[in-house]
Amino acid sequence: MMINHSYLVLDACCLLNIFASDRGIDILKALPVQRVVTQVVCDDELKTLQSLDDGTNEEGAEQFQLALTQGLLTVVDFETEVEAESFLNYIAENLDDGEAATCAIAFQRKWAIATDDKKAISFTKKEAPQIQIISTLELVKYWSDEVNPDLNDLRLALETIRFTGKYIPHKRHPLYAWWKKILK
Repeated sequence: MMINHSYLVLDACCLLNIFASDRGIDILKALPVQRVVTQVVCDDELKTLQSLDDGTNEEGAEQFQLALTQGLLTVVDFETEVEAESFLNYIAENLDDGEAATCAIAFQRKWAIATDDKKAISFTKKEAPQIQIISTLELVKYWSDEVNPDLNDLRLALETIRFTGKYIPHKRHPLYAWWKKILK
């Protein structure tokens, strides 16, 4: 995977998945771009990660907070009226708040988006086809290619994403065969 933009805006679903893996910090460190999260997503995701911490993934919220503290994730907010108006317009288009904020900022600043949300993907392809869309699986595969983790560590990360993050790529996902091969 090649990221064609200098910034990557991570949406809630991808953040939840990579931090569900217990390898979120490592995945973020491997990415060769500036990694950002919108203030809207940041405000909501810490709560979501804390609610997921039911003993199966106690470190998700801690990893998220650590990523912010270490500067692996930078929080960005609307800087212009156009971004704020776009956010409201995208909510009117039935995007969730997090996806709407992610799209508003990414579209205006011409940054890539990391999301698995079908509605956000479809909306981005329609409204801003020049914006690169990256999935959770692409983020994990990039980390795997860069770091070359032990196969058991990679398998555990993908299994944890599948069970804790409740993420399963669609059978037409370009990396579906890789996913199946690792999890066999």
